[in-house]
Amino acid sequence: MGIVNVTPDSFSDGGQIADPAAAIAQCERLLAEGADMLDIGGESSRPGAVPVSIQLELHRVIPVLQGALKLGCPVSIDTTKPEVMQVALDMGVDIVNDINALRAPGAVDAVASHGCGLCLMHMRGEPGTMQSNPSYDDVVAEVTAILHGRMQALRAKGIAESRVVLDPGIGFGKSVDHNIELLRRQRELLSLGRPLLVGWSRKSTLGAITGRDLSGRLAASLAAALAAIQNGASIIRVHDVAASSDALRVWRAAGLCQ
Repeated sequence: MGIVNVTPDSFSDGGQIADPAAAIAQCERLLAEGADMLDIGGESSRPGAVPVSIQLELHRVIPVLQGALKLGCPVSIDTTKPEVMQVALDMGVDIVNDINALRAPGAVDAVASHGCGLCLMHMRGEPGTMQSNPSYDDVVAEVTAILHGRMQALRAKGIAESRVVLDPGIGFGKSVDHNIELLRRQRELLSLGRPLLVGWSRKSTLGAITGRDLSGRLAASLAAALAAIQNGASIIRVHDVAASSDALRVWRAAGLCQ
C-alpha cells in the first residue's frame, strides 16, 4: 500500500505533494515502483496533529481521488470522517482506512451499504494527545480485545467480516516498547481471523532504535516491514515503495515469504 499524504503537516512528507497534480504524479510513480494499492489522506494523524474541517479535507482529497481512480488500482481513503467516507465511496473508492476504527458517530452507517474494503486500526486516544504517556498492562492483549470489539460492532450492523483487515496501529498511542512488543507478538493478532495491515514506514520508534532522523530511516523501515510480513502481515503500508518491493522480491526468491 503506497502512502499519498495530501497534507501540509504529515510527519514524514507533509507539504511535498499537497498540490493535486503533484499528488497524482506521486500516485503514478508509486504504482510504477510496485505498489498494489494507494492510500490517500487529507488530514495528518501524526502525534500532536490538529483536526481539520470536513470541507478542507474534501478540498484536499477530491481532485487526487479523481485522478487516482483512473489508474486501474484499488484506491483507499484514509479518513475518520463519515462525510468524507461517503463522498469518496460515491466517487468509487475501494477501501476505507480509518485510524479510529469507524468509531465516529455515523461512520459504520456510512460504509454499511457499500461493498468496500475496511481497515480498522487500533489507536488509544486521538492524534493530538495519543503519545502523552501511553500505558497498557498487556499491549497485545488489549489491542486484540479492542479490535475484536470493533469487529463485533460491524457485525451487529450486518457488515461481513470478509470486508475487514486489521491494523495494530504502530505509533498510535504506544511507546517504543509497546510497538516492539506488537511486532514481536504480532501473530497473536491473527487469532481474530482477519488479514493484518501494518505500517512501520519511517515511524519514530525506528528513530528511537537507530538514532536516525526521518531522512535516514529507510533501512530500518525495510527491516520492520519484512519482520511484519514474517510475523503474518498481509499488507505493508509504506512511503518507499521501490525499496520495499525490491526487499520483498529478494525474500520471495529465498522462499521466506509468499
